[in-house]
Amino acid sequence: MTDFHEILLPTDFSEGSHGGPQRRTQIVTLRSGREERNALWAHSRRRFDLRYSVKSYAKLQELVAFWEERMGRLYGFRFRDWSDWRSRNGVDPITPLDQTIAIGDGGTKTFQLTKSYGSAFAPYTRQIRKPVAGSVRVAVAGVEQMSGWSADTTTGIVTFASAPALGQIISAGYQFDVPMRFDTDELDKELRHFLIGAIESIPVVEIVV
Repeated sequence: MTDFHEILLPTDFSEGSHGGPQRRTQIVTLRSGREERNALWAHSRRRFDLRYSVKSYAKLQELVAFWEERMGRLYGFRFRDWSDWRSRNGVDPITPLDQTIAIGDGGTKTFQLTKSYGSAFAPYTRQIRKPVAGSVRVAVAGVEQMSGWSADTTTGIVTFASAPALGQIISAGYQFDVPMRFDTDELDKELRHFLIGAIESIPVVEIVV
């Protein structure tokens, strides 16, 4: 049995959530006053709290049902981070040239979708493992490929029928979700009066799948 459910948390919950990416850095201050800083995590990790999006008793019931089916922290699910859910920033349409994901070597047929952040100093490459079905577009050497490839929406792996030639740039555009799980095995509900309720905290955290 897989520990991840390929189901999207209803997007109105993510729309009203608070949170974002986190990193873990170890900082040691030397006697000179200088610092030595080390990254403890190779990748950022997103964390949100959903309590801000529960505004009615009906939404409370809906979220509790979703949490129960995930058995608390046991099963992961898809989450839409509305601040970062596309291969390109802004509102411009997605294109197959948005992100360079690899350079062909003449033999490799499978490539992981990725998204790059920054450029000049220390660009960060994030693996995209949960693309939205029907949203992926792919280009080879700047030309969109209308056939001859497929994208696995559960892993983010693009597979070509024939390997792109040596030196050809492989790029892609897409929408994507974040694999997450609840970060609590207890929902502390406050029932204020009939048909009105609230939950103090509903944390969710990004996972590796």
